[in-house]
Amino acid sequence: MGNDMDDSAPGQGADIRALRLLRGLVIVLTAVMIAGVLVLIALFVTRFSAAPATLDLPTSITLPEGVQARAFTQAETWYAVVTDAGEILIYDRETGALSQTVTISAPQP
Repeated sequence: MGNDMDDSAPGQGADIRALRLLRGLVIVLTAVMIAGVLVLIALFVTRFSAAPATLDLPTSITLPEGVQARAFTQAETWYAVVTDAGEILIYDRETGALSQTVTISAPQP
């Protein structure tokens, strides 16, 4: 009445190997995801903690007669003044000379 056969079902060894492989893949995926999150955090910290380059404001700007400034913006090689006359005056940063005038036309309704 004794049974000489093993109690394990056929193919159970393959199932165990598949589970071990699956467990290994899950561990690798978890490690990759954690590494990715750490890289993203490091990128955010380095990008946002660096102070932006500051540009010095011009000491004085000579506007045309009768024109008042409404807005000011600047870049590395130029600065611009938006006037109440509907113009953008672009000045050279090095010389302070007016290099370009852009006329702004109001949109038609």
